[in-house]
Amino acid sequence: MALDQTPPLNSLGFAKAPGDTRVVVAMSGGVDSSVVAAMLAEEGYDVVGVTLQLYDHGAALAKKGACCAGIDIHDARRVAEEMGFPHYVLDYENVFKDAVIDEFADSYLAGATPVPCIRCNERVKFKDLLETAKDLDADCMATGHYIQRKMGANGAELHAAADAGRDQSYFLFSTTPDQLDYLRFPLGHLPSKDDTRALAAKYGLSVAMKPDSQDICFVPNGDYAAVIRKLRPEAADPGNIVDTQGTILAQHDGVIHYTIGQRRGLGIGGLADPLYVVRLDADRKEVVVGPKSMLATRKVPVKEINWLGDTPLTSRSEWHISVRVRSTRPPRDAILRPLSDTTAEVELLTPEEGISPGQACVFYDPESSRIFGGGWIHRG
Repeated sequence: MALDQTPPLNSLGFAKAPGDTRVVVAMSGGVDSSVVAAMLAEEGYDVVGVTLQLYDHGAALAKKGACCAGIDIHDARRVAEEMGFPHYVLDYENVFKDAVIDEFADSYLAGATPVPCIRCNERVKFKDLLETAKDLDADCMATGHYIQRKMGANGAELHAAADAGRDQSYFLFSTTPDQLDYLRFPLGHLPSKDDTRALAAKYGLSVAMKPDSQDICFVPNGDYAAVIRKLRPEAADPGNIVDTQGTILAQHDGVIHYTIGQRRGLGIGGLADPLYVVRLDADRKEVVVGPKSMLATRKVPVKEINWLGDTPLTSRSEWHISVRVRSTRPPRDAILRPLSDTTAEVELLTPEEGISPGQACVFYDPESSRIFGGGWIHRG
């Protein structure tokens, strides 16, 4: 009887030796992606580090802690030198501006609350960079995201990270099945960020104690208004703050300074009950305010759905799932009612406050850690 000579699967899921497996690691210069690259290099994989220059070096150098700024490119290169693998910097400034920054500005002006990190993953990192990895004859691409890829009966599945506090599934819902086949997330199973830093120290990485980036990379100090004023000067035009009946209550100095659910800084005093921003009308230059009860939403229209279930979205009239409508909120019970392959209505069993067009609605299996994809909230 002939013996099966197939080699066992390596840690990235390939039936060959690590040295025969090329992996491109997307390196931001931070501790997470640096640990991924170092870990795979130590395991003997043929590692190639790639860092994307996403926006102007001059502006980037002035901002510490931002992804892919000038200092971060230097840090990524230094890690590659320390671990002995090649590293390349790719200029994606034009792609990033067209695919992410311009839409961010336009969405904000339209009264939405955009999430540019999702679009960056969808349109730049997991699209153009992934194709570059394939051009480099890599078997897969690895990132430092906190999310898990698990093999199921029907192929690769997307699962939340083991550490709920670090889970990045909200930002990765638009990962397609084809992309998921090619991607690897070596940190998703770690119990905590402390474990990642311990690995960085173990490998002697210069970035071991580097602080995490908190802000959107091209928004210095979280000042959305300054960025949008530069990109779309008309956004700073003054206008009226009105109630839901259209009565003028006060003036504002640009809709870019307001977000759905905001209560402070409206300049409206002497009222028995506080008012909140319930809608932004950029065309009319109006900030619409109302009572807190108007912020509670039960039915959420969703479009551009990326579905990751085992059977088609429209194979059922209803799906009982959990959804996350903000990155900072836990999943809540909901009913998903498909309208087409890419559109649906989500009914929240408990109304949520502050839901805004432009944010993501991410679908979870209430019985496991699996992610069923998600879509974009719109006005309906």
